[in-house]
Amino acid sequence: MVSQETSNYSFFPICKLTTSSDSPPPGRRLAVLLSGSGTNLQALIDAQNTHALPNTFIVLALSNCGTAQGLVRATTASPPIPTAYLALQPYSRHNPGKTRVDYDLELARIVLWAKPDVVVLAGWMHIVSESFLKVLRESQRIDDEDQGPGETNSNDDESPVSTGPIPVVNIHPALPGQFDGADAIQRGLGVMVHRVIAEVDRGEPLIVREVPIEKGESIEEYEERLDRIEWEIIVQATRKVPNEIRPLPPEGIDFA
Repeated sequence: MVSQETSNYSFFPICKLTTSSDSPPPGRRLAVLLSGSGTNLQALIDAQNTHALPNTFIVLALSNCGTAQGLVRATTASPPIPTAYLALQPYSRHNPGKTRVDYDLELARIVLWAKPDVVVLAGWMHIVSESFLKVLRESQRIDDEDQGPGETNSNDDESPVSTGPIPVVNIHPALPGQFDGADAIQRGLGVMVHRVIAEVDRGEPLIVREVPIEKGESIEEYEERLDRIEWEIIVQATRKVPNEIRPLPPEGIDFA
């Protein structure tokens, strides 16, 4: 079960946020979006603020599934990582008249609340919409991020904007231009981490790794081998993108 500890931010009956009393040190900030077991998130947790991912900290794990094991990984990390979830179907039931665009804007608002430098889609099983990307890319004005997501803004004229552009990257189990979208792992021969644009799985590749199926290998064995490679390259790509935004100081970093 996901921790029931919540902050005083109550977005919707189907959206909760857990916060940590331990604030991350100054550094590059990551928001990670996930839908399932969170093994890619775990790779990032293990790598944060090490030589693999220096001076970089995960400040939010956001899921569209409240029972995602990835949320448990985040809340049991040391120090715990703030978590949130917002599920599309319950959101729609509790908010008649709201659209998928409204849902995506609320997701973007939760992300902005964490003030990340980079957003990593690590097994996020929703297509990221243009409305979501536009908020992060163009610093589009939305509700007050200094209030909790879902709280009412008392002065629309003074609503802050995101500090964007905030790049978004995604891991996809296929080679560039092959098998966009879901179920690619059964058809692909590799894996990539790419920048996210409105066209599904068509953004600029950051790291590409060919992973051919070996003779006599079952799909389950192939998936296990592919997983291990995903854990490696998601860390490599996540290190690359923050370096473009907030380069490390030339004197280096002292690691805890």
